[in-house]
Order: sequence, then structure tokens, then C-alpha cells
Amino acid sequence: MSLAVDANLLLYASDRESSFHERARPALERLVGGSDIIYLFWPVIMAYVWVATHPSIFEHPMPPERARNNIETLLARPNVVAPGELDAFWDRFRDVASEADARGNLVTDAHIVALMIQHGVRTIWSNDRDFRRFAGIEVHDPFAGA
Repeated sequence: MSLAVDANLLLYASDRESSFHERARPALERLVGGSDIIYLFWPVIMAYVWVATHPSIFEHPMPPERARNNIETLLARPNVVAPGELDAFWDRFRDVASEADARGNLVTDAHIVALMIQHGVRTIWSNDRDFRRFAGIEVHDPFAGA
């Protein structure tokens, strides 16, 4: 089986001040320590580094080197992959974005969903409800009911 991970799970897992940290950290550790193929798409990786290090978002932003090291640690796992866009990506993105009427912040989610579809990934672990607007994928919210 394979699944994608969204930036919010990565952020909560590394932000000890988050109310989701105590659930996110073990969830992420279980995923990367398991046998499923975990997809970290490049827009997710960049969003993680951008948000984690941003002084307007966090009172104590993460040092850039630590954010990069966190990603490198994940990418070193044998079951974690970070593929990019394949041929005809634009066609897939255009279809996904058109279906969801993606604009503004939803454009990045459409990018991730198009990558998921292109790489045959059906499920994303995220608590971002916007992903539910896209057909053809399942959203697993690791914090639902908590």
C-alpha cells in the first residue's frame, strides 16, 4: 500500500507546542517505520520548510538547518519517496484544478492531488479539509475525533 503525507502532519510532529504533537509524532513514526510506501511530494516538503522556519507563523520558528535535517531524515528511510511531476503533468493538474475550481490556496492542494493521481497514490494523511473537494482520492485525518 502507499499513501501521501501532507505538510500539516509533518509540522505537528515536529512542533512540540502544537496540541496535535502528542498524536502526530507517533503517527508519523509508525508510518515511516512501517512497510507502506510513503510519498512526500515536493510541494509538501517545501511547505514544511517554509512554514516551520517562518517567524510570522511561529513565535520560535525552527532553524532552517533543523527543518532540512528533518526532511533528510525522512527521505533516508527506505519506504519514503519524493517523486516529482511526470510527462503530461500539466494535463492532470489542469483536470484536477478545473474539477475542484482550484484558486488561491487550493492551487497547491490541486498540485499535490495531481501528483498523487499521477503516481497512483489514493490516500493522503492530512487534517486539511480542502482535500475533500477533490475526486479520486481519500483523506485520512489522523486527528479526527480527537
